[in-house]
Amino acid sequence: MNIAVVNSSTVTEFVDDIATFDNFVKNQFSMVDQNGDGLLSRDEIRGGLGKFMPLGSQSQPPELIESMLGCIFERFDEDKKGALNLNEFKCLMREIMHALARGIGGSPITAVLEQDSWLMKAVQREFDGHKSPP
Repeated sequence: MNIAVVNSSTVTEFVDDIATFDNFVKNQFSMVDQNGDGLLSRDEIRGGLGKFMPLGSQSQPPELIESMLGCIFERFDEDKKGALNLNEFKCLMREIMHALARGIGGSPITAVLEQDSWLMKAVQREFDGHKSPP
């Protein structure tokens, strides 16, 4: 666990850094793609929801999780093949990260973050000196 100060720009600048965000998405995708076929099935996403949704998804009722999966596939499975490819997954990740940024807002907050959490990846990018000029 780490304590970090973040605001919405920490997250949005991470998403806007194309090379860094693409690498992040590819790593997340490969962690969830259990069978290595280059597609994320409903089962793989269901199993990876705890990684996607840092909002206590493990304790959510199964019908709520199924409803969330339905929404994810309705919105992001553009080719309607029943699985998300890397580009579709990237759109999902971008949407989640922007929602997190909106939730955090522009004022700095102090947060306790797990080392491998998505927000920690954004904070690490900022610490590495990738801040946008004022």
